[in-house]
Formats: sequence, structure tokens, C-alpha cells
Amino acid sequence: MAIDTLYVLVEEPSMELALQSLLPRMLRQGISAKILQFRCKDDLLKQLPQRLAGYAQWLPETSMVLVLVDRDDDDCLQLKARLEQMAHHAGLGTRQAPLKDRFKVINRIAVEELEAWFFGDWNAVRAAYPKVEATVPNKAGYRDPDAIKGGTWEALERELQRKGYFKEGLRKLELARSVSTYMDIQNNRSQSFQCLRDTLAKL
Repeated sequence: MAIDTLYVLVEEPSMELALQSLLPRMLRQGISAKILQFRCKDDLLKQLPQRLAGYAQWLPETSMVLVLVDRDDDDCLQLKARLEQMAHHAGLGTRQAPLKDRFKVINRIAVEELEAWFFGDWNAVRAAYPKVEATVPNKAGYRDPDAIKGGTWEALERELQRKGYFKEGLRKLELARSVSTYMDIQNNRSQSFQCLRDTLAKL
């Protein structure tokens, strides 16, 4: 049965802003996305079991749930297992582990965080902030957007400040809105972005 609604649970407002721009380009025509933003990652994880239990009671056949969280300093496999367990406890099959050959929940992790997706599409960053250097992705520490050490948003802040942007500190909402507008969903070096894109393309 065709999916017409995707409920997206995110942990913070910058991810919501980015997805408002990205999802219409990532989902096939006919699927609408309804984004629910939580106060933070801990808040999302705390409320998720009850939220999923609620979905299990009324979610239509034509709807699906996407849970999207940052890895941050968590072990990726342990975090994914925790999300999967919450869904199963609510009686909902996941894409990774369907129940009776059906799934209603997709769990995805941004590695390490949203800003890794921006490093993965440096052309989009340069379109929004033209003074940044084109060669940044070639630097040793940035070649794998999902493996940047010391905090991805901190690294992005340093590169932007080096060229005169955000001298008073990175404004993450402004950044998310500006960069996501220019992102090319088919060309992103972040593997976690690619996994999300490819999963949504199959809906």
C-alpha cells in the first residue's frame, strides 16, 4: 500500500529547518511530511516510547514514522539498537526488523550530527557563504564528513569564522536554513545522509 504521510521526529530546531527544505526533494510526490521537534535528544528519547505506543494505536496503513537523532558521542550500534527496541516494545515493526513482514518505523542516525551533512555538500556551504575555501573538504580531518573529530558544528564554525562569518558564534538555525536551500540530495559525501536519502527513496 502506498505511503502518503511520513511523521518525522527530530531532536532540535536546526534539523527541523533543514528537513523542511530537504524532505520535499527526498520524498516522492504524494508523500507529505509532518515534522515534530523535541527540546533536545534526551527529551526525544525520553518521550519516544510513549509516542510510539500512541502511534501503534491509530497510525493509518498509509502512514509511517521516521525517527532521526544525532549520534553525538554515543555508540552508533547501541543507539540504533535502543531505538529499535523502543519500536518493538510498542508493537511496531522497523525497517531493519519488520514484524510479520511489515514495518512502520524507520530509525536513522545523523553521524555525528546535522553539520556533517553540510560538510558532505561543501558546494552548498559555499553557495550560502561564498568566502569559504573550496578546498576545505580536502583537508585531512574533513575528508570523511561522518568522522570529523572534536565536534562537527565546532569544525564548521571555525571554517566559517576564518572567513569572517559568525564572529559572535555559530547561529545554527540560520546556518541550517541557508545551507539546506542549496543542498544537492544526489551528491553528498556523508554516508549517514546517503542512508537516509536512499531509504526515503524506497517509500
